[in-house]
Amino acid sequence: MIFALRWVMVIVAAVCIDQLVKLLVVSTMDLHEAIEILPFLALYHARNEGIAFSMLSGMEGVALAVLAAVVLCFVLWLWRSTPRHRWVTHLGFALIVGGAIGNLIDRVALGYVVDYVLFHTPVWSFAIFNLADTFITVGAGLVILDEFILERRRVREETPAR
Repeated sequence: MIFALRWVMVIVAAVCIDQLVKLLVVSTMDLHEAIEILPFLALYHARNEGIAFSMLSGMEGVALAVLAAVVLCFVLWLWRSTPRHRWVTHLGFALIVGGAIGNLIDRVALGYVVDYVLFHTPVWSFAIFNLADTFITVGAGLVILDEFILERRRVREETPAR
C-alpha cells in the first residue's frame, strides 16, 4: 500500500505543479508573448495542437487525446509488469504518467497543450515545451538508465563468479 501511495503522490504532485504553472502562464502572458530569462532561455506562451514538438498537429484534438490515452494505458501496463525492487523505473513511470496526465488535461479541456519553455540562441531555437514534457522526458531517461545500466549492474553483482 505504501509502495503504491508513494508513486501516486509523485503523479499528483507532477500534475498539480504542471497545471499550476500553465495556469500562471495563461493568466499572466498573452499568446506568443516572450519573457527573456537568460540569453538562451525564455518563457514563451504557445499552444501546441500536436504532440511532442508539434508532430501530428493536423490531427483532431479528440484523436490525439485518444492516442495519448492509449499510450498512457500501455505505460501503465509496463509499469505494472515492473518488479517492485526497481524503484528508479517506478519513479520514471510515475513521472511519465504525471506528465502525460498533465498534457491530457490540457488536450481534453482546451483542445491544445499550453507550452511555455523556449531554449534559443540568436540563430537557433529548440521546440517550445512545458513542465509535463520535461517530466515525461526525465521519466523516460530514468527508465532507460535503470534498464540498460542499473539493472545490468544488479544482475552482474548477483551472478556468482565462476
